[in-house]
Amino acid sequence: MAPPVLYFLRHGQTDWNVEGRLQGQTDIPLNDTGRGEARRNGLALKEHFEKEGIDTADLDFIASPLGRARETMEIAREAMGLSRDGYRIEQRVAEVKFGIWEGFTYKEIKARDAAAFASRKADKWAFTPEDGESYATMSERVKAWYDGLTAPTLCVAHGGTSRALRGFLLGLESQEIPIQEAPQDRVFRWRDGALIWI
Repeated sequence: MAPPVLYFLRHGQTDWNVEGRLQGQTDIPLNDTGRGEARRNGLALKEHFEKEGIDTADLDFIASPLGRARETMEIAREAMGLSRDGYRIEQRVAEVKFGIWEGFTYKEIKARDAAAFASRKADKWAFTPEDGESYATMSERVKAWYDGLTAPTLCVAHGGTSRALRGFLLGLESQEIPIQEAPQDRVFRWRDGALIWI
């Protein structure tokens, strides 16, 4: 049996995104641009669902517990003409945890710990920051969540989550996964072994 259809939105922009700061699991709110991106994605999905004859009542709505993902979900749902609160929280789709690096830019990290910075640059997939997790570990928890899906699902989460999902769905090499683009103003759909952007 084919796996359920998955729609995935990355949360909208935050001030830390603009500044190039690693957010990880630090709870940073959306900025006005991010709220606009969330509305854009909700409207794009509404149009897509109407065109495809998809009833949103058939979808399971899932969000990361972090506030930027929850606010994105709520704005997107409102743009679709739905109640803001009709979704569930899922810890396993939270962003990759950067530990003691959260809140810093890569330039600042390099200045503070050049050796660790070089280790991550050499292997973004396996490197684990102090008190953090690797992309490899994060990808395992995201895949465990995905493998348990039983209904068509719309998920709002993070750039790392998006990369992990596309990594195993598309069969990418591990070193390719952390360097994929992860747009905040687009939605991807995975259906019948094919990925499209909406």
